[in-house]
Amino acid sequence: MKIEFAKSLSGHDKNKIYLIWKKKERFAYLVDGKIHTTQKPKKKNEKHYQIIKHIPEFILEQLKEEESFADNRIYRAVKEYERSISRRQ
Repeated sequence: MKIEFAKSLSGHDKNKIYLIWKKKERFAYLVDGKIHTTQKPKKKNEKHYQIIKHIPEFILEQLKEEESFADNRIYRAVKEYERSISRRQ
Protein backbone atom coordinates (compact mmCIF):
# COMPACT_ATOMS: atom_id res chain seq x y z
CA MET A 1 0.00 0.00 0.00
CA LYS A 2 1.30 3.41 -0.98
CA ILE A 3 1.26 5.83 1.95
CA GLU A 4 -0.09 9.24 0.99
CA PHE A 5 -1.15 12.23 3.01
CA ALA A 6 -3.61 14.85 1.81
CA LYS A 7 -4.51 18.38 2.78
CA SER A 8 -8.15 19.45 2.63
CA LEU A 9 -8.65 22.46 0.36
CA SER A 10 -12.28 23.25 1.08
CA GLY A 11 -15.08 22.64 3.53
CA HIS A 12 -15.24 23.04 7.30
CA ASP A 13 -12.05 20.98 7.54
CA LYS A 14 -9.99 23.27 5.27
CA ASN A 15 -6.20 22.85 5.81
CA LYS A 16 -6.66 19.65 7.84
CA ILE A 17 -4.21 16.83 7.18
CA TYR A 18 -5.41 13.28 6.50
CA LEU A 19 -4.02 9.92 5.47
CA ILE A 20 -5.54 8.65 2.23
CA TRP A 21 -7.12 5.34 3.20
CA LYS A 22 -8.29 4.38 -0.29
CA LYS A 23 -9.26 5.90 -3.62
CA LYS A 24 -12.28 5.06 -5.71
CA GLU A 25 -12.90 6.80 -9.03
CA ARG A 26 -12.73 10.54 -8.30
CA PHE A 27 -13.14 10.22 -4.55
CA ALA A 28 -10.72 9.51 -1.74
CA TYR A 29 -11.53 8.12 1.67
CA LEU A 30 -9.53 10.08 4.22
CA VAL A 31 -8.73 9.17 7.82
CA ASP A 32 -7.16 11.08 10.68
CA GLY A 33 -7.29 8.37 13.35
CA LYS A 34 -9.52 10.34 15.70
CA ILE A 35 -12.74 11.71 14.19
CA HIS A 36 -12.48 9.95 10.86
CA THR A 37 -11.32 6.46 11.71
CA THR A 38 -10.66 3.52 9.41
CA GLN A 39 -14.19 2.37 10.16
CA LYS A 40 -15.71 5.77 9.31
CA PRO A 41 -13.50 7.56 6.73
CA LYS A 42 -14.34 10.93 5.21
CA LYS A 43 -15.31 10.78 1.55
CA LYS A 44 -13.83 13.72 -0.36
CA ASN A 45 -13.89 14.68 -4.03
CA GLU A 46 -10.45 14.88 -5.67
CA LYS A 47 -11.03 18.58 -6.40
CA HIS A 48 -11.23 19.28 -2.69
CA TYR A 49 -7.95 17.85 -1.46
CA GLN A 50 -4.28 18.09 -2.39
CA ILE A 51 -1.87 15.19 -2.17
CA ILE A 52 1.21 15.91 -0.06
CA LYS A 53 4.26 14.68 -1.93
CA HIS A 54 7.05 15.24 0.59
CA ILE A 55 6.50 13.24 3.74
CA PRO A 56 9.43 12.98 6.16
CA GLU A 57 11.02 9.55 6.16
CA PHE A 58 10.64 9.01 9.92
CA ILE A 59 6.86 9.32 9.56
CA LEU A 60 6.76 6.79 6.74
CA GLU A 61 8.87 4.39 8.82
CA GLN A 62 6.51 4.87 11.75
CA LEU A 63 3.57 3.75 9.62
CA LYS A 64 5.43 0.89 7.91
CA GLU A 65 6.49 -0.70 11.21
CA GLU A 66 3.15 -2.42 11.58
CA GLU A 67 1.32 -4.30 8.84
CA SER A 68 -2.12 -3.16 9.96
CA PHE A 69 -2.96 0.51 10.26
CA ALA A 70 -4.39 1.14 13.70
CA ASP A 71 -6.22 4.42 14.25
CA ASN A 72 -3.86 5.45 17.05
CA ARG A 73 -0.85 4.99 14.73
CA ILE A 74 -2.53 7.05 12.02
CA TYR A 75 -3.38 9.75 14.54
CA ARG A 76 0.23 9.92 15.76
CA ALA A 77 1.61 10.04 12.21
CA VAL A 78 -0.73 12.88 11.22
CA LYS A 79 0.21 14.84 14.35
CA GLU A 80 3.93 14.27 13.73
CA TYR A 81 3.54 15.56 10.18
CA GLU A 82 1.70 18.67 11.43
CA ARG A 83 4.50 19.29 13.96
CA SER A 84 7.18 18.88 11.30
CA ILE A 85 5.39 21.47 9.14
CA SER A 86 5.10 23.96 11.99
CA ARG A 87 8.85 23.60 12.71
CA ARG A 88 9.71 24.53 9.12
CA GLN A 89 7.73 27.78 9.25
